[in-house]
Amino acid sequence: MAKKLVVKQIKSVIGRPETQRRTLAALGLGRIGKSAELDDNASIRGMIAKVSHLVTVVEK
Repeated sequence: MAKKLVVKQIKSVIGRPETQRRTLAALGLGRIGKSAELDDNASIRGMIAKVSHLVTVVEK
């Protein structure tokens, strides 16, 4: 079974560039405290790296 990542938004997107806002939306996030369970692959890891200062990640 493929590994999963639980990504939780911990900071607001107010004042952040549009690319970071869209990246969070693509991850399924949009509000502080919201979380999403995603597959662990290179594209998701790259998106998380782009907004790492706004989210926390737990490997499942």
